[in-house]
Amino acid sequence: MLLADAEQAINASRAKAKEMGIAMAIAVVNESGILTAFIRMDNSELVAVPLAEDKAYTALINRLSTLELGEQCQPGGPLYGLQANLGGRMVIFPGGVPIWKDGTLIGAVGASGGAVEQDHACALAGVLTLGKPTR
Repeated sequence: MLLADAEQAINASRAKAKEMGIAMAIAVVNESGILTAFIRMDNSELVAVPLAEDKAYTALINRLSTLELGEQCQPGGPLYGLQANLGGRMVIFPGGVPIWKDGTLIGAVGASGGAVEQDHACALAGVLTLGKPTR
């Protein structure tokens, strides 16, 4: 993913956050999980900073949104306990969404700062500017 693509995703996510009246931290990672672009909107919660990047990273390495991953990690689910891996970097609540383009995983967007549904909506807005959230 090029920096210009990551910036495009950030801008779309930020626009969605502004539309909802929420200050967010927004991160975009590339296909290798490396942080490519990041913003912290004025007055966003400090805890949102590491969460945004970790949500993006989690969505990328698991190849699905953290919303879907969270559902699979519930007790009795097929991935129960997964969140205990990666030294605490695994985030299993909404706000991280992978970016698929032409069947290829090209990166992910993570957003944090609102209710989890709002985080997911902001991340999804960034993803939809570049591709789609699933294969």
